[in-house]
Amino acid sequence: MSQPSTPEPRLQPTNPATLVVAGLGSAAIAWLVISEWYGSMPPLPWLPAFTLLALALVEFALAQQTRARIDRKPGRPGVEPLAVARYAVLAKASSLAGAIFAGFSAGLTLWLLVDGQRLSAAARDLPPAVISLSCSLALIAAGLWLERACRVPERPDDDKRDID
Repeated sequence: MSQPSTPEPRLQPTNPATLVVAGLGSAAIAWLVISEWYGSMPPLPWLPAFTLLALALVEFALAQQTRARIDRKPGRPGVEPLAVARYAVLAKASSLAGAIFAGFSAGLTLWLLVDGQRLSAAARDLPPAVISLSCSLALIAAGLWLERACRVPERPDDDKRDID
């Protein structure tokens, strides 16, 4: 009896369903937390939003640079395979973190719009919540773009024969 061959470990593309579930879960948690403790919380800070935006910008630039290096565009140095693997892991982690932050920011924003209308602090906290949501969505997009940029293109001389 032959032993079944074990598949080679591979990094799979990010599943959109994973991002949606993470976002919905963190939105639910945000709604519960904010509805319970909003009166005793300090004002929402701007720093997380700007941090997410900075990460998104860095990853967008990294994606452009990596794609050009993988495609061997003129004037670009070759790419280090281990660096591309690290970028792919960074991309997957960033898109998941962006989904969690986006869900939390969306839950917070919705609560401020729906239940927070009666509180004066809601008007103060709404702009940072909306900007955090936007920056989180930018991080998701940047992570997915970087992940796509890390894909190795198929070479035309590769065999495409089916193995039975």
